[in-house]
Amino acid sequence: MPLLEVRNLVKHFVRKQGLFSHPSVVKAVDDVSFTIDEGEMFGLVGESGSGKSTTGRCILRLIEPSSGEVLFRGENVLQYSSARMRTARRDMQIVFQDPYSSLNPRMRVGDIVEEPLLIHRLGTKNERRARVAELFDLVGLDRAFIERYPHEFSGGQRQRIGIARALALNPALVIADEAVSALDVSIQAQVVKLLLDLKARLKLTYLFIAHDLRLVEHICTRVAVMYMGKIVELGETSALFANPTHPYTKALLSAIPVLDPDAPRQRIELDPASFRRDAPLKPVASEHWAAV
Repeated sequence: MPLLEVRNLVKHFVRKQGLFSHPSVVKAVDDVSFTIDEGEMFGLVGESGSGKSTTGRCILRLIEPSSGEVLFRGENVLQYSSARMRTARRDMQIVFQDPYSSLNPRMRVGDIVEEPLLIHRLGTKNERRARVAELFDLVGLDRAFIERYPHEFSGGQRQRIGIARALALNPALVIADEAVSALDVSIQAQVVKLLLDLKARLKLTYLFIAHDLRLVEHICTRVAVMYMGKIVELGETSALFANPTHPYTKALLSAIPVLDPDAPRQRIELDPASFRRDAPLKPVASEHWAAV
């Protein structure tokens, strides 16, 4: 049984228009389904506005979905009461994109990391502080920094603080929502290495949301490609990169920069008329599906 199963997930936003015009519906997530196995690093990729971050937030019910099912260890998270959902959040955590806005600037970083333990009423004060020190060690931060404020840290260090906060409750699933996209490339590599080390050490499962396909290719076992609220291609990473099938995937892959300046490049422009947006996913090879 997969750790997480998303079935026919839908999230529509109603956008109000002017005084005399009708509201319009934005189909941010439009009938999305996928599974993530325990211990897997599953990639969800697409351009900004494709619906991937909304999908991650709907899984955790930070945004309430319009319809669908989210099964975590076989139970539908969307049917949980608010009290049950609070308990479930121990097992499912998120690392946000922006390490600058996701940390409260008025709180010391030790208190930020301790906050989930306080919310869930876990441990005595001394036990919580010991856990915070342990988490700082885990993410490679000096314990001497515990009493400092977020503005005293670099972007990479702030993201490590965000990761420590996400790990405070020993979750099984971590949603990394563009967790390295706001960082410099050299710092990105360090944070990705940390995520992979933590995955091995703590037996974590990741939903890794990103728009950087090069990164996804190297760290994810399977990947789903989102376009305008729908998954248009899904498969094992090596198969999908070796044989992209959907026009959108081909266009995305053609845009990846190459290191060799003399290598021949053929940038593929996406023609929306070349495919049906409502086409269902069909198998195109073993463990490889595309909406063609």
